[in-house]
Amino acid sequence: MFVNRQEAGIRLGARLRRSIGDAEVIVLGLPRGGVPVAAEVARALDAPLDVIVVRKLGVPFQPELGFGAIGEGGVRVLNHDIIRIADLNQMEMAVVEEQERAELERRARRYRGDRPPAELAGRTVIVVDDGIATGGTAHAACQVARARGASRVVLAVPVGAPETVAGLGKVADEVICLETPERFHAIGAWYADFAQTTDQEVMELLRRGSPPGGPRDEDGTDPGLR
Repeated sequence: MFVNRQEAGIRLGARLRRSIGDAEVIVLGLPRGGVPVAAEVARALDAPLDVIVVRKLGVPFQPELGFGAIGEGGVRVLNHDIIRIADLNQMEMAVVEEQERAELERRARRYRGDRPPAELAGRTVIVVDDGIATGGTAHAACQVARARGASRVVLAVPVGAPETVAGLGKVADEVICLETPERFHAIGAWYADFAQTTDQEVMELLRRGSPPGGPRDEDGTDPGLR
């Protein structure tokens, strides 16, 4: 369905150009695989590119079940229903958050270096990943972007499970997904090349801001190559 993440980003960027309009936009890629897609989206929209680093806060005895999420700048969002059902106390939550905060800060330094996170207040934020299966990370990223002051949050992905994509409309103002196949098994099944994105590739894309050459045309072609 998609050749690779770059081609998926070109197609996603062309779709977003038709719907975003003149809003002041910033594109945030979820590391690692979402960043190559986000770089092409940023190029199509002639918008700045940054990474959004989030960490799920997992229930201690069932880590895959998140009771919240954290982001940079001390942002924390909690699911009070899960906290109540799991009967978590402040000490238990604090231990999990301390561990995840350390990992979040390590990853942010790794990807961004000394550069501060992009300012999101009052802007339209486009959160980009290479696909959505369960949606847990995308859900957390949208919440964190909102908590950091985004005026509008758009979640954009090339491919996703239909029921998950539909559910994410609760945390994003708009969800744009190019393909929602009924028989969705794994994100990688919808790419001819789904090689793992390296930390070095993420850092290089963030250093450049977006691929050189300026925005692409609606059909995904680079006008400078004509």
